[in-house]
Amino acid sequence: VTSLSIRHVGERFQRSNSTISKYFKKILFAFSSRDIYSKYVRLPRSDAPVHPTIHDNPKFFPFFADAIGAIDGTHIACAPSSEERDVMRNRK
Repeated sequence: VTSLSIRHVGERFQRSNSTISKYFKKILFAFSSRDIYSKYVRLPRSDAPVHPTIHDNPKFFPFFADAIGAIDGTHIACAPSSEERDVMRNRK
């Protein structure tokens, strides 16, 4: 939720990185358990319209045209060619 690294969260709460990591994993497993997941997670329907911010922007739509959902803040490791490296660079 805080969009901070484990190191920053550990510094903020004065706990070791291993403690932060241990409890993060516990929370992750709790939220992905069948009871919570089936009750609170709803995947978008296949006929749900694409949001106008994505649909009307040629920078996004060709790449997200067939996507069924996304998680905010997800980072995906990639190894682009040297010509594409600047385009693929993370803004943070």
